[in-house]
Amino acid sequence: MDAEILFHLETGGTPLPEGQEAVLANWVQEIIVARGGEPAAINYIFCGDDYLHQLNVEYLAHDTLTDIITFPYAHFPTVAGDLFISTERVAENAVDLKTEFSEELHRVIIHGVLHLCGQGDKTTTEAAEMRQLEDWALSLRPVELLS
Repeated sequence: MDAEILFHLETGGTPLPEGQEAVLANWVQEIIVARGGEPAAINYIFCGDDYLHQLNVEYLAHDTLTDIITFPYAHFPTVAGDLFISTERVAENAVDLKTEFSEELHRVIIHGVLHLCGQGDKTTTEAAEMRQLEDWALSLRPVELLS
C-alpha cells in the first residue's frame, strides 16, 4: 500500500535536507495508516510567503499569511491532496516558538496530513485535539529525522 508522497519546491521555498524525502514520506504514510486511512497521492509544495499568500487570497479569499494550506482531493479514508507550506512562515514560527526549524516543519507537515485524515482545528476543542495528534505523530518520527 505504498502511496505516492512527493515533495516539490516553488518560489521562495526551502528544500528538504538531502536524503530526507523517503524517510518523511514513510513517516507520513505510517501516520495515515495508524489513523485508519489509505494513503494515496500527496504532494507537499514548499514555497515562500508571497506564493502561499497569493493562493490564500485566490482560492480561499483570506488576505492573510499562513504556514500551510491543504487542498484535499479525496474523502477519508482515502488520503490525497496538495499541501502548500510556506517555509518562510515556518522559519518565523520556529523562532517565535523557540524551537528548531525542522521541528516546526515536521509539525506543519503532519498538521496538513491530519487535516486530510479529517481532523479539524476551527474550534477550541478541535485545536486541542489537533495539537495532541501532532505531538503523538511527532513522537513516532524515525531517528533519521531527529538529527
